[in-house]
Amino acid sequence: MVTILDRTNKTGAETSRPRHPEKAKRPETPVLRKPDWIRVKAPGSPLYKETENVVRANGLVTVCEEAGCPNIGECWTKKHATMMIMGDTCTRACAFCNVKTGLPGALDTHEPENVANAVEKLGLNHVVITSVDRDDLDDGGARHFAEVIRAIRARSPSTTIEVLTPDFLRKPGALEIVVEAKPDVFNHNLETVPSKYLTVRPGARYFHSIRLLQKVKELDPTMFTKSGIMVGLGEERNEVLQLMDDLRTADVDFLTIGQYLQPTRRHHAVARFVTPEEFKSFETIAYTKGFLMVSSSPLTRSSHHAGEDFERLRAARAAKLAVA
Repeated sequence: MVTILDRTNKTGAETSRPRHPEKAKRPETPVLRKPDWIRVKAPGSPLYKETENVVRANGLVTVCEEAGCPNIGECWTKKHATMMIMGDTCTRACAFCNVKTGLPGALDTHEPENVANAVEKLGLNHVVITSVDRDDLDDGGARHFAEVIRAIRARSPSTTIEVLTPDFLRKPGALEIVVEAKPDVFNHNLETVPSKYLTVRPGARYFHSIRLLQKVKELDPTMFTKSGIMVGLGEERNEVLQLMDDLRTADVDFLTIGQYLQPTRRHHAVARFVTPEEFKSFETIAYTKGFLMVSSSPLTRSSHHAGEDFERLRAARAAKLAVA
């Protein structure tokens, strides 16, 4: 049996209340019927339950659940879970995101060790660590990221670590703290093209995010960098191609492109569903622009197949260096 994972019923009506006041104030938008190519299996296998038990036992938050990721059934069955640190409450209210907004609580000092324990129990070869935005902290949570990285290294030294960070806007020195902790991949998502930032990602600045990724390479040229966007938000094709050029100017290695899926009627509407053929075209063009790795499909997400993609990323760099 296959199903579409979302928070609406068959009529498109919302089945749960908005998760926080900011999004509750937004007007309702229509929910488009999903095409046949956006279909996933419902979660519930024994291995899925095993992953869920490890997450619960360590009191962890995952972006898989908080963001309503459609790939949770597949990933958790493979014991892949993306840990979301620093709580489940974000200081921003982006129009695409299903994570709740509000004033977050104090950081959990035991969280780095709890995350490391879960990584060890799940036997992860590659782990993705992300977080909510923590604009309330003087370093945006950078030191906490570093502590989590160090805790994982101590417990599982062979595990490769990918971080998906906020933009650390107006937090001088924050980026340097994370890079100094030596994650294997530094990921920061642009999310959308610059013309859509005001309505989709109003708390962020497009060129600040580009500069953030560029600076990672300046601080550590050997560190892999990665960024991702959603399409179907009303962007034009030429805007996506220009975004690719901007990322290559910042020497970003890996680009992900996926379909935006509207969590509830209170979120930004889906302008259209991009076809698999268009995603393939984006992938082809991105490779010609010089990305070492590209993942472009309707169900692509930043952390989907991250471990397998990391191995391919390393192989691509090795091949490029061999030719040079």
